[in-house]
Amino acid sequence: MSLSKFANWFKSSYSDGASNCVEVAFADDGTVGLRDSKNRKGPVLEFNRGEWAAFIEGVQSGEFER
Repeated sequence: MSLSKFANWFKSSYSDGASNCVEVAFADDGTVGLRDSKNRKGPVLEFNRGEWAAFIEGVQSGEFER
């Protein structure tokens, strides 16, 4: 995985300025990168379109709530 394929990273507008967030980036090939904003040179989780869509659907439906 090449970090250079993820050019523009975003975080939620609800995030504070303390860098306690996750950031997301969308590559031209459709993959999605996810990283910790405190460690921008650290590991990046990479998902394909289907995996990302399933994750978003789970978040929206409350699947991950305790």
